[in-house]
Amino acid sequence: MALRRGLIVPAFVMAFAGGLAGLWPSDPARAAEPFPQWLDGVREEARAAGISEEVIRAALTDFEPIARVIELDRSQPEGRLTLAQYLDRVISDARIRTGRARLAEHRAALEAVAEEYGVQPRFIVSLWGIETSYGRITGGYPVVQSLATLAHDGRRSDFFRKELLNALRILDEGHIEADKMLGSWAGAMGQSQFMPSSFLRLAVDGDGDGRKDIWTNQADVFASMANYLKRSGWRDDITWGRKAALPDGFSRDLIGLKVKRPLSFWQGQGVRRQDGRDLPVREIEASVIQPDGPGTQAYIVYENFRTTLKWNRSTYFATAVGTLADALWER
Repeated sequence: MALRRGLIVPAFVMAFAGGLAGLWPSDPARAAEPFPQWLDGVREEARAAGISEEVIRAALTDFEPIARVIELDRSQPEGRLTLAQYLDRVISDARIRTGRARLAEHRAALEAVAEEYGVQPRFIVSLWGIETSYGRITGGYPVVQSLATLAHDGRRSDFFRKELLNALRILDEGHIEADKMLGSWAGAMGQSQFMPSSFLRLAVDGDGDGRKDIWTNQADVFASMANYLKRSGWRDDITWGRKAALPDGFSRDLIGLKVKRPLSFWQGQGVRRQDGRDLPVREIEASVIQPDGPGTQAYIVYENFRTTLKWNRSTYFATAVGTLADALWER
């Protein structure tokens, strides 16, 4: 499920597809086993993993594969947009206004999270806005049923079966009830759109109530997103990057994330801010990128840009997160 550059699909699908592209060949033989018998095997595996009978009965009873999930998995969108078109769609004036309102509304909670995890509030809100429109669009598919559908289908059985067992573990730990565990068709859950494996590694009980609720609890959502970024290498002493202007004849060999140099190096090469001003004087490691290729808008990006790519491998997505974060900060 490789994604084309600039593809417009929901952010959680971009992260999922970008991370799995080409890793599992199709295996129709696995899907040939009738679903009820296959599900019996999952129940046995869940028991062997220590999942309670109560959760197994509640989560793995009386359902069939979801045909729409298979349809979506096999018919990824093929459209392509430029970065400018993508940003226009993802960062609307309404999303900026709403983001500023949410930033103000939750300022105390966000500042507490920023203090603990070292992630600036505007970046948490930006990610929240782009992933699920500030928690408004989180997906309405039952996660266990969706994951079981994909695991039985045979195209990426091993991956989805592990995620299915992880989802059962989340239920067994009491973080959410089975009928309330909703998410995307691919199994990404809640306002932060974590896959179950990411939830188990990175979700946080932000308010100390004993549950990690990324579906309805804002404190848990913010802390979990910040923890993900922090564990991925986020730094709160720098931003993500900025638009850049390149001099005529700038070497193509210097463009790309594989080339990291201090800002002073880029200043010496003639790279400037978009408005022509000098680059900052701090000795920050940076790269110059042109997401749409030669002759298009250039950016000079820092380590936090690379960290955002660990959330979602799309350079368009990472650029959008930084751009929206800047817009939320500006007045």
